[in-house]
Amino acid sequence: MIGTSLPLRDVHLPAAPGWWPPAPGWWLLLAAMLLVLLVVVAVRVRRQRRRRRWESLFEASLAAAAGPAARIGMASELLRRAARHRDPQVALLQGEAWLRFLDGGQGHDFSEGDGRVLLDGGFRREVDDAPAARACALARSRFIGLMELRR
Repeated sequence: MIGTSLPLRDVHLPAAPGWWPPAPGWWLLLAAMLLVLLVVVAVRVRRQRRRRRWESLFEASLAAAAGPAARIGMASELLRRAARHRDPQVALLQGEAWLRFLDGGQGHDFSEGDGRVLLDGGFRREVDDAPAARACALARSRFIGLMELRR
């Protein structure tokens, strides 16, 4: 039997692994990515809800005030409350220093613009509706900004 030769074949490699089901590491990576996405969505939804609550608080407070002068006074009061949460010393600012704080380094809408009416508009007997509405719109955006900075 020495003369009988067996046909030799090359080494057979196993088939490449399929893509499904993924290895456990891929499942962990997918779970971690989903968890991060869930946290990001939850934080965004929470911020939007808080912002809507602050907007409705501001609007309801202004709606309860009778007349433009009272609305300006209420807007000023809400701004002082929001500023007090950020820094208790800020609520003690008066006059131009208060307006510069409200500008917040983003223009001069309060110190040189429509927001100047917040200085004494709440104490005036009569205030025109248009400047009061513009000042309240500025106050609303600054109020929301101050509340978002609050932690």
